[in-house]
Amino acid sequence: MNQSIAIPSIVSLEHILPEEPLLMMGAGPVPLPQKVAAANSIVINHLGETMSKVIRQVKDMGRYVFQTSSSHVLGVAGPGSAAMEMAIANLIRPNERVLCICNGYFSQRLAELTRRVRGEAVILETRPNEGVDVAEVERVLQTGHFDAITLVQGETSNTVHNKHLAEVAQLGKRYGCLVIVDAVCTLSTMPLEMDNWGIDAIITGGQKGLSSIPGVSLLAFSEQAWNKKIANRQELLFHWCLDAQLADRFWNQSSYHYTAPVSGILALHEALRLVCEETLTKRFGRHLRCSRALQAGIEGMGLELLIAEPHRLNSVIGIVVPEHAAADNVRNYMSQVHKVEISGAFGLNILRIGQMGEQSRAHNLFRTLHALGSSMRASGVKLDLPTGMAELERVLSTPLPT
Repeated sequence: MNQSIAIPSIVSLEHILPEEPLLMMGAGPVPLPQKVAAANSIVINHLGETMSKVIRQVKDMGRYVFQTSSSHVLGVAGPGSAAMEMAIANLIRPNERVLCICNGYFSQRLAELTRRVRGEAVILETRPNEGVDVAEVERVLQTGHFDAITLVQGETSNTVHNKHLAEVAQLGKRYGCLVIVDAVCTLSTMPLEMDNWGIDAIITGGQKGLSSIPGVSLLAFSEQAWNKKIANRQELLFHWCLDAQLADRFWNQSSYHYTAPVSGILALHEALRLVCEETLTKRFGRHLRCSRALQAGIEGMGLELLIAEPHRLNSVIGIVVPEHAAADNVRNYMSQVHKVEISGAFGLNILRIGQMGEQSRAHNLFRTLHALGSSMRASGVKLDLPTGMAELERVLSTPLPT
């Protein structure tokens, strides 16, 4: 034993974690339903018959949530970014041209991953704080051949929504492009129809709309994309863990790829089961009502939302912090005093509040909005907290138009 390396001084988690659990209302991770948390505490054989039953149901429920009949629904032992990398690595080959529609940080990541597999990433930047213009996409597609299009449904970093995703996907089909979509913060919070819209790959993480744990993600390939780019591929992929052909052995052939994150898959199973139990239609309605109520409450206090309504993402809400206040100070006050965690941003003086999965519950909204208003006041911001709370309650109690 090397006597020069001392035993480190370590304290248990109970001395590190806050005495009172924080309410997670940022851009993810989100609060876990009790049944999901319980499932995550179980370990089973990753190749046994019990696991095979779990996997079959995860794929069936995944098809419902993705709205696809494709047989190629795969789990990924990694964050949403790993699922993103798996999609890109298996669908984009060196020197292929990819139109990367970029609204912010995470759509730029799709472009970076394209370059890393030696694809040619052609960037289409949208106007600041706006979703993509379909006519602009077609203008670029007319300039030459493209093999694929990448875009996000919701840009988490600045809360922009690409509301015309369906039209972009259908346009991509007309021009012979595979369409790859990041739905990390939107899947199960708003409509997304993989088959009907003509999408070839959809990526999501567990820790947002699905209300599962971080670190286990979900990915679906269309039959067309699988047959065209994956099924008969002869060349060796740059990645081993992210090779869809190898992953298919575990997810569809009851064979070994690597030791699966069984606890995480069990958690994902329960999260998907709760989505199916609620139904997508009811879940979309709950998210829309809660997000609109939160937005109305924020504006009722006299604060400004970052994104104009036509381009606004409902899954994550961006709030402008007045110039004389600092977003980090507001966040820290909310966390320390009110035990509510929300998110800052990537260099912007804004705050972001999530409306994904278990975050979209009335009791969470009342606590979060009150904590936000009180913390803004503590930072010297003048606002009307009672009016904001009243607006929140008013919208929550108003039925959505049919």
